[in-house]
Amino acid sequence: MPTRTTRSLARKRDVEEEEYEDQSPDLSEPELEVMTGKKRQPAKKLRVKKEVIDRSRVVKARQTSKIDTITSKKEDQSGEEVDPESDADIDEDIAAVKRDAARPPPVNSGYLPLPWKGRLGYACINTYLRTSTPPVFSSRTCRIASIIAHRHPLQDETQPEHPTHNRPDKTAPADVARGRRYVEEIGLANVRDISRMLRWNDKYGIRFMRLSSDMFPFASHGVHGYKLAPFAAEALAEAGKVAGELGHRLTTHPGQYTQLGSPRQGVIENAVRDLEYQDEMLSLLKLPEQLDRDAVMILHLGGTFGDKEATIERFKTNYKALSASVKKRLVLENDDVSWSVHDLLPICEELNIPLVLDFHHHNIIFDASQVREGTHDIVALFPRIKATWDRKRITQKMHYSEPRPEAVTARQRRRHNPRPSTLPPCPDNMDLMIEAKDKEQAVFELMRTFKLPGWDRFADIIPYERTDNVRAPAKKGARKMEGQDAGDGGEEVAEDEIGMGGSENRVYWPPGMEEWLRPKKREVRKKEGLLD
Repeated sequence: MPTRTTRSLARKRDVEEEEYEDQSPDLSEPELEVMTGKKRQPAKKLRVKKEVIDRSRVVKARQTSKIDTITSKKEDQSGEEVDPESDADIDEDIAAVKRDAARPPPVNSGYLPLPWKGRLGYACINTYLRTSTPPVFSSRTCRIASIIAHRHPLQDETQPEHPTHNRPDKTAPADVARGRRYVEEIGLANVRDISRMLRWNDKYGIRFMRLSSDMFPFASHGVHGYKLAPFAAEALAEAGKVAGELGHRLTTHPGQYTQLGSPRQGVIENAVRDLEYQDEMLSLLKLPEQLDRDAVMILHLGGTFGDKEATIERFKTNYKALSASVKKRLVLENDDVSWSVHDLLPICEELNIPLVLDFHHHNIIFDASQVREGTHDIVALFPRIKATWDRKRITQKMHYSEPRPEAVTARQRRRHNPRPSTLPPCPDNMDLMIEAKDKEQAVFELMRTFKLPGWDRFADIIPYERTDNVRAPAKKGARKMEGQDAGDGGEEVAEDEIGMGGSENRVYWPPGMEEWLRPKKREVRKKEGLLD
């Protein structure tokens, strides 16, 4: 009788796409406190898979059935988390819905920044490349337990690692450097894909991208952190060379736990380490002078901790203590929970910090005594906002997204529409980051709608079919499709053409048709029962 294959035996490890699952008992080390203040769960405890959170420094497992999305969870004033790119429904009581539905209608500007001369960008993940074969992305990750486990040599070092048949041998002596090399290799794999993403963007008219803050897993961790130089210097410089040659802007956005206004010293220390890490990553790109100046780190002020004035004073004190290199890159962004443009602009003017205007956040949190909801009134502050950038000779950038059409309450409106329908009344020569679940496709949608530069470079994909993937050879004895020659494993694709859209540039997928990016699942038809 054949043995039944267990789920653990059936799993395969792909270090370039999926994090290593350590299934053995955890090492006898004290539980480590991460930036959330929560203790790490033991490695042997099963974890619930969730989507990766973009700006969160707490690494979570990915759902393998969905495209990786790197998002930033916001915590509302009631303490509940709201994921701006989640599809989950947000329940509200009828009183809250009625209250927010009765608010004054937004007053929007009728100006459109056309003809567009600036750069549109997206954040971190390219949905088309992420689902190519092999996948191209820069957010591969691991767990701390895996770093610790990989301090031990493999059971058979002459063979590749396997999650069950050739794992780290915990009976052998541990070497911290070996564990460090394991996590460093993950970071290098992420960096190597940046150049391909940049060339893809350039082919389709996109010249602005936000890099993942988690490109180097746990680099800013208090215990397991590490410097990027010298091991990543060459790889980052190569990616920076491509960005420089193409004239592409690169930025980062530290996560929600990077707060310089916190009353807790431990949080401040974590925040400073995170900013130093991201500054080192951007500096090692060795970008040309202006692009290096434009490589900013966007930060939220964070919580108010019950006292806005005290939080502002703590932020000022901690900001002044930062290194000159970090202060050169740091910019502040208004958020959709606590801090409005009117709160932050005086701080930015006093400390010489550029202010990023996020239109979506502004429509949720704004000073109702000075402006109305919408894009019309905030235009009056544009000269002051622009001056915060000009003083440092940094190219100005703004953020744009829209709430989902069905959203009514503030909590519901924090979630992003997968693709914005219009452009904000921003200057026509600046950089505009489109924050949306559909990433580069949201940029394509705006290109097509307004005939922006590059709108005619891409075509619709063919559902469930891609001609730019590496195709596996047909299995021996497999049934052949009609018209397929014996031994036909598909057309060869040159390495530099993998994931690039093929000869017809088919990289656009219509709204809601994300499933077209992958091969269609085979439908198994049930046999009809015998007739009596």
